[in-house]
Order: sequence, then structure tokens, then C-alpha cells
Amino acid sequence: VQLQASGGGLVQAGGSLRLSCAASGNIFSISVMGWYRQAPGKQRELVASITSNGQINYADSVKGRFTISRDNAKNTVYLQMNSLKPEDTAVYYCNADVRSWPNLAARSDYWGQGTLVTVSS
Repeated sequence: VQLQASGGGLVQAGGSLRLSCAASGNIFSISVMGWYRQAPGKQRELVASITSNGQINYADSVKGRFTISRDNAKNTVYLQMNSLKPEDTAVYYCNADVRSWPNLAARSDYWGQGTLVTVSS
């Protein structure tokens, strides 16, 4: 299973970016997809997650500014980021909790390669 993230870049404070992450490979189902971020010198933290039936969880720091969504048919998760702040600067990683053939009882965690978001003040 591979996760390919895209959409990062440089944006001024107050601007917007949209991240995408597509999962491919031996996928039977994906229960949870999410976005994490890691700023320089800090630990990786959860930004937002979404289950296959649409339950969503956001970090307090992004509530009201970021929106997570997913297309189950395309095994793709999106993160719309509005009103960006300099403190949102980080490498953003997508994550997926995947069941694959032949052992459908097992779930494995996969990570994308990371995409850099830089917000200038």
C-alpha cells in the first residue's frame, strides 16, 4: 500500500491550501484516514481524522479553519486549510488504517511521504 500526498507549498498568512492524499495498492478497506503534522523541533501531532462513515475529529488548534473530507471510492483524503497562520508551518503527513487481502482481520497503518506547508507572516 502506498500513500501519495500532494498540495503543500508556500502561502501568506490568511491564505489557503488544499492537501490531497491518495492510497493505492492492496486495499480491501480503509477505516480511518487522517492528517498529521510535524513542525521543526516538535513531535508529530494529529491535525484531523475521518472514518469511513464520516466521523471527524479535529485538533483544537485547527477547528473552524481546516476541513477534512474523503472520497471512499478513490481512497483519497483531503485537507482544506483556510486562514492559515505561521504556526501551521510544518510537514504534513497523511495516514491510513488499511485492511488488505488475504488477512482481512488484520489492520495495518500506512504513512505518506509528507508534504511541506510553509506559512509566511
